[in-house]
Amino acid sequence: MANPAVDHMDSVEDEIEAVSNYKPPPEKSIEQILEADKEDESLRKYKEALLGDAKSGNVIVEPDDPRKVIVKKLVLRVLDGPDMELDLTGDLTKLKKQTFVIKEGVSYKIRIDFIVQREIVHGLKYVQKTYRLGVPGITVDKMTHMVGSYPPKMEIQSYTTPSEDAPAGVVARGSYTVQSLFTDDDDNEHLKWEWSFDIKKDWK
Repeated sequence: MANPAVDHMDSVEDEIEAVSNYKPPPEKSIEQILEADKEDESLRKYKEALLGDAKSGNVIVEPDDPRKVIVKKLVLRVLDGPDMELDLTGDLTKLKKQTFVIKEGVSYKIRIDFIVQREIVHGLKYVQKTYRLGVPGITVDKMTHMVGSYPPKMEIQSYTTPSEDAPAGVVARGSYTVQSLFTDDDDNEHLKWEWSFDIKKDWK
């Protein structure tokens, strides 16, 4: 019988290799995108609709923040359970003290809320490594999600991961710590943070 844990890690390694072999296209400014193929009326209208606020000039949501990507929040969305949120705008060192409790075996998704300002950001990625407390140095899970390219907008934008199932059983129960990274094709670290969760038999 196949070992689901081994199969999962194999698929993760394949995914990581595919991501590492990916060659991002050359970065283009908003002006360059609008200028290209401008004789094609339907394409021009499509690009203007896609770019939204960005087509009218430099979009700056938070003037005092020089970053192009400002990560605001992580939301753990659990099927048949409460949403759990991490505020990523404050002191990130305090996040590990805010431990989520997850019922074993439930399906969940992770949503990242973020702002893109000033310029288009190409090839955003969300990378997550999970460690079991008491088992130092061993990654029990790793996921890499290609979030995509986003134009600047005067509103919060979001990405939600596909559904995953939390592990179940006596062996799976325990405390875990997670290292999360929001990056892009050019390896810019837009935000890096750690958080924690416990897997229990029930929600308490």
